[in-house]
Amino acid sequence: QWQPVESGGGLVQPGGSLRLSCAVSGFIRDYYAIGWFRQAPGKEREGISCIAISSSGSTVYADSVKGRFTISRAGDNAENTVYLQMNNLKPEDTALYYCALELPSGTTCSVDPYPYDFWGRGTQVTVSS
Repeated sequence: QWQPVESGGGLVQPGGSLRLSCAVSGFIRDYYAIGWFRQAPGKEREGISCIAISSSGSTVYADSVKGRFTISRAGDNAENTVYLQMNNLKPEDTALYYCALELPSGTTCSVDPYPYDFWGRGTQVTVSS
């Protein structure tokens, strides 16, 4: 069984930055995808970014985070780890952030939650002065 684990959340002032990590335990041989999602109180879950760990390495961003967030794969020393660098954070970015694993996947990824099979428990991000 593969288990994604998020880390890196916290309290940050507007305009600040945070880097979230998603580490997936277990050996993965197939193509897979990691997606980042968030849910604020009283709001629906929103898919914000994903990366396909495949020959394409393609990425997708929601319009709400495009140009501010960057998803990337960690180097060889941290297998099965994906980062979400979040810059110029805004109060409306406050939410519980989840990462999820789609395994196996194709060569692209989606910010639709339905293809994802394994979910982390989330890490809280609060943007406030």
